[in-house]
Amino acid sequence: MEDTQPKPDNQPKPDNQPKLITPEPSPAPSPVPSPAPSPAPSPLLERIALPAANHVEHLNVNQIQVVVRRCSTPNVTEETTYFIPRNPVVDAGTNTDPPVVCCPLLRRFCPCPPRGLLASLITKVLLAAVLFGVVWSITEDECLPGGNLFGITILFICALIGGKLVALIRLPKLPPFPPLLGMLLMGFLLRNIPVVTDGVYIDFRWSASLRNIALAVILARAGLGLDPTALKKLKAVCIRVACGPCIIEACTTALVSHFLMGLPWVWGFILGFVLGAVSPAVVVPSMLLLQKDGYGLEQGIPTLLMAAGSFDDILAITGFTTCLGMAFATGSTWYNLLRGVLEVAGGMVAGILLGFLIQYFPSVDQKHIVMKRSFLVLGLSVFAVFGSGVAGFPGSGGLCTLVLAFLAGLGWGAEKARVEDVVGWTWDVFQPLLFGLIGAEIRVSELEGHTVGLGIASLLIALLVRILFTFVCVLCAGFNMREKIFIALAWMPKATVQAAIGSTALDMARTRDDQQLKKYGMDVLTVAVLSILLTAPVGALIIGLSGPRLLQKPKNSACGTAAGGEDDNETPVTYESTL
Repeated sequence: MEDTQPKPDNQPKPDNQPKLITPEPSPAPSPVPSPAPSPAPSPLLERIALPAANHVEHLNVNQIQVVVRRCSTPNVTEETTYFIPRNPVVDAGTNTDPPVVCCPLLRRFCPCPPRGLLASLITKVLLAAVLFGVVWSITEDECLPGGNLFGITILFICALIGGKLVALIRLPKLPPFPPLLGMLLMGFLLRNIPVVTDGVYIDFRWSASLRNIALAVILARAGLGLDPTALKKLKAVCIRVACGPCIIEACTTALVSHFLMGLPWVWGFILGFVLGAVSPAVVVPSMLLLQKDGYGLEQGIPTLLMAAGSFDDILAITGFTTCLGMAFATGSTWYNLLRGVLEVAGGMVAGILLGFLIQYFPSVDQKHIVMKRSFLVLGLSVFAVFGSGVAGFPGSGGLCTLVLAFLAGLGWGAEKARVEDVVGWTWDVFQPLLFGLIGAEIRVSELEGHTVGLGIASLLIALLVRILFTFVCVLCAGFNMREKIFIALAWMPKATVQAAIGSTALDMARTRDDQQLKKYGMDVLTVAVLSILLTAPVGALIIGLSGPRLLQKPKNSACGTAAGGEDDNETPVTYESTL
């Protein structure tokens, strides 16, 4: 491969001198240095490009001939020839040859190893498969079709998908439909499709326990959501709107259901307080959308309705738990009435003690204080709901949860918001389960036509009375006629509280194994589900359509005052935490 040979210098020489003449030595000759040995060819020449001054000749597509000239002495020039094979382009990152690409188009859409969306999908499938394998190895038949875990998982996934699909329905200039409708309908479909019903089985005890846990989460969130600053600033109109329509609707429902549906008085009031609560899940997003566009800000209507929503729900839940304890108590009427009062008092006392306890424990110098506080709030809430039933005082658990969550948030101050976030994440998990399980409780084959018809009639009559009384409550509040009509119409949607407490009476009746009580509980649950299906979408549409037509935008920049015309120098009421 290499050919190294010394060549004489190309200088002109006389023709009569055949030999190479060496210059004569000087008078003071010095030893002539021997020529330096030719340096060994560097192996780097096989990889690096040579300077442009070198002569480069391409022999073929696979070889390159490189001739290098170097002068060891002034009279001698050496030539070295290298034959370098042509290599493909080397990857600068790994110093290796590039991989062979079989199909660039396939590699573009399906890289190897996968990345992006494909890798995320494969990871999720792998996680789900591993989780299923672990659960199956522990529970065996429970996570197979026909088992409780399998049914709960399928219900949860379908409820999530239904909620996402309903949330995608967007109409111009209208608030979005509440996702809970999709969750409710998915549960209803899973229960009433013949083939699916056999595979998706959930034991009623599992269903009742999950719904009670969701109820405890709702109550804890409602207690934390009460704003003490708003409590001080609320005027009489907000108290009237929060309490008056709820009590009137409960009494009207009890009266109508007693004569139309044949419910006992105490069960009529149970149904009345179930229907008496307004749904913040529908009202709050609709009010925020109107508030963003500036409708009703100067009169404080969005703030009024959002602030009154939590008090309305708390009053309804308190009345429901009291009547529930009376319905399942044994003894005389006066004894049951006294028992209900004692349950309310006992729940408040227990809530006060537990609320002050978790105000100071864990202490502020501990690590992970937010997670510890969140665990205590949720744990004590679940314990209060379940423990009150075990102790024989089912009406005290809900009120205890509300009081302890409110007092705990009052002591935590600004740190309460971080605990609310954790409780909100917990609610995001149990919301699909709650509405899916509520929908799954309704069986078309077990419904009676006259029960559904009488239930709808009772619901419509109670709603009419509620709307009229709400209009009366805001007569002397400084609103014009259009604003009064809007407040009366916006105070009707029902969803969250009805799903949380609508099946509680039926669950307790099942534990007693009393057929008559089961019938009453099913009637209450049926009317509660009908109220969600009828009032939630209709209420959202009414608020979205009537708001821009009945409310007015602020005429000046000084807007946001509370209803009733507060002084300009006062801080407007805000609803920082909504249910």
